[in-house]
Formats: sequence, structure tokens, C-alpha cells
Amino acid sequence: MPTEPAYRTDVLGEPYRSTTFTLAPDADGELTATLVRRRAATATRRAVLSVHGFSDYFFNTAAADHWVSLGYDFYALDLRRYGRSMGPHQRKGYVADLAEYDEELDLAWEEITREHDHVVLSAHSTGGLTVPLWVDRRREAMAGTLKGMVLNAPWLDLQGGALLRRVGAPAIALLGRLQPLYEIPRKADGFYTRALHRDHQGEWEFDLAMKPVESFPIHAGWLRAVLRGQARLARGLDVPVPVLVLCSSRSGHPTSIDDASLRTTDVVLDVEQIRRRAPLIGRHVTVAMIAGAIHEVMLSAEPVRKVVFDEVDRFCAAYVDR
Repeated sequence: MPTEPAYRTDVLGEPYRSTTFTLAPDADGELTATLVRRRAATATRRAVLSVHGFSDYFFNTAAADHWVSLGYDFYALDLRRYGRSMGPHQRKGYVADLAEYDEELDLAWEEITREHDHVVLSAHSTGGLTVPLWVDRRREAMAGTLKGMVLNAPWLDLQGGALLRRVGAPAIALLGRLQPLYEIPRKADGFYTRALHRDHQGEWEFDLAMKPVESFPIHAGWLRAVLRGQARLARGLDVPVPVLVLCSSRSGHPTSIDDASLRTTDVVLDVEQIRRRAPLIGRHVTVAMIAGAIHEVMLSAEPVRKVVFDEVDRFCAAYVDR
């Protein structure tokens, strides 16, 4: 019989506890993933698993508070090379194929479903692309237990106009195949992360070593993996449960840290692309575009955050928790 994983007090402190999964090693050497858990006030067969985006990790206790208030045990997964799972010898955030994450997602699913038969998946940004792709591959095994999915500003398409995507995507794919570790030059102003962190202009506390102001480097092989995932999505997935897609109602392009759009719009992704591509995830998709929300809609300021959680509540009441 498999040994149950040992949980320890998480870096967030009680009531958060975490356990480490040992993954198959690769060119970087040893790899791990970390599952964080917070129990609901009373025993429950319901659970939610949250998956972060690029250059990110789990710290959003406001989201955990809300799911626990709905009677769910809350779990969050720090993927390989991210957050609690990031080793000093590793290329931060790097994978050559989003399907590499199947290993830790499968382990998390196995752990959660030992005690729960009613599971919701929640994911943000790049995680919001990774998770539907994983479910599409695992849908038969999840049947009857997976009840719903909440995607928070999922990265479903390459930003930019149609011409840029037609020309740029093949060039990136070729570079990613030939020189996967090539670091793509870009201007990283750090405005978004600074607008979140309470030591700068925000309200949230998180470890700037795990979620740095100027983000992780972007390698050509990683971006190729994202483009391949987006191309698979473009052909249509078959996620077999109701899906709620949350995003801001507007995208912004801030020019300084004092730009109001940092606190009221998605300054990372094109929300119209999210809206257009969301129906490709499955047969039952609800899109809620939230006025005043930021890229990570569940980190938006109050009262916008209340609107976000109200949308989650309505979705769960109507389609998930029946």
C-alpha cells in the first residue's frame, strides 16, 4: 500500500501544511513539487486544487479563505522549478513541454482523491492553459470526481495581432527547438509585481525570491511549449465539466508605476483573446469579465475581489455543488 505523504507546517504557518513530491530527475538533477493544504472547519469530501501561473507560487490566502468558507478543503500545487519547489541549481520555471507537469498534477490528484470525491480545479494564467490540457488527457480517469473548473485569466493565445502571431509563432517554435535555453530579450519593468507587493505599492505579502519583481527569464524552449499548448487548445479540448473563466473587462498598458491601469486592468494578457478562446476549452464554459479586476483577478482590490468571489459562488451553486 502506498505510504501517505507526510505534511509539515508550511512557510505560511498554520493552518497551512505542505508535503513534497519527489519527481523523476532531469538534466537539472533532482526535481520536486510541493502540495499545500488547508483543511475546512469541518470534515468534507469536497476539495479544490489551485495551480499558479508563470513566475509565481501559492500565497493567495484570500482565495483559500473563500474556498474554505464554501466548505472545501483547499490545496495548492507549487509546480517543479517554482516557489517552494525551486532549487538553486534549476532553471526557474522551465519546461520543454507543458505535459511534463502531468507528473506532479497526477500525484496531487491521487493524494487529494484519497479523501475527496468532489474536486474542483482552479488555475491562473499559464496554469490556466496547463490544467485544461492535462484534464483533456485525463478526463476518463477523472470522471465522476472532477466537478468543475475555475480559470483565472488563462493564457490561451499569444498576444499581439494576427500578423504577429502568424509570423512570430513559427519563428519562436523554430528557435525553441534549435536553441531551447536561449533567453529571449525583453523589457521587464516590474510594474505589475510592484503594484501587488505591500512593500511597494500593493497590499499583498509574498516572497520576492519566489515571485521576483522583474519575473523569471523566458527561454525559447519554454515559450515553444506554451505555443504548442495554445495550438492544441485552438483545435478544441473536451473538458467534461462546467468551466468558469474569470478575467478583467479591460487590458491595460501602464507607462509608470503610478499608472491607474495597474490596479484596474489586466496588464499582462489580452482579455479579448481570453474571451474569444474560452469556448474552445469544453462544451460548458461561462465567461465573467470583471470591471476593475487585475490580471490575477483574485488579488484585485476590494470591492472588486468580492465581485470575483460572488461569481465563483454563483457558478458553484448553479453547476458544481448541486
